[in-house]
Amino acid sequence: MERGEIMQRSLPRIALFSLSLFLTLILAAIPGITDDGIHPEKCSFKGIQLYGKVKVVEHFPDIQVQVVESFPDLKVKWVKHFPDVCGKWKQVDHFPDFKIQYVNSFPDIKIKLVDSFPGMDS
Repeated sequence: MERGEIMQRSLPRIALFSLSLFLTLILAAIPGITDDGIHPEKCSFKGIQLYGKVKVVEHFPDIQVQVVESFPDLKVKWVKHFPDVCGKWKQVDHFPDFKIQYVNSFPDIKIKLVDSFPGMDS
């Protein structure tokens, strides 16, 4: 195989690699999507809506949360009725929308418990 023939065969591979690298960089720069899977415009984490009926579990959670006072990802208000707005959670034992586990380190999301104005800061 000659040198020119090798170059002709490797050019499409180089172009394909360059295109995939370019697309990866563009997708990483889309605003509103952070590296940890939080989508503020949808009020979701990895496809899970961050409002609704929540069950607190010790094992096999959908989301691990850490309660913080500063720089939360989500402000949470526990409610008794109508958990239909971003950050409003109703604690249930059966048929939850998602399950959480409280952790002290390495959380999926950080929450702050509030009495008013739940949700995400955009």
